[in-house]
Amino acid sequence: MTQSAASPVRRQVVTPTRVVAGLCLIAPFVAMLWVSSYAKIEPTLIGIPFFYWYQMLWVLISTALTMLAYKLVQREQRARKGGADQ
Repeated sequence: MTQSAASPVRRQVVTPTRVVAGLCLIAPFVAMLWVSSYAKIEPTLIGIPFFYWYQMLWVLISTALTMLAYKLVQREQRARKGGADQ
């Protein structure tokens, strides 16, 4: 198959911004898969064992990290489009 002039090949480039975004997305998986780090009862938070409140805390952290990753990639894409127009 040959490439036509109308459809150039677009290659994804690994940039520091994308590496940081990837780390933001991987961190919650690593934290939740490392069960031995949070498989305990103490310390409790308002009577809730550590095992439960730690996981619920990661729900909030994961939300923030996902939003950060999205914003980083979105900002980079805007900068690329702006630089290509000039």
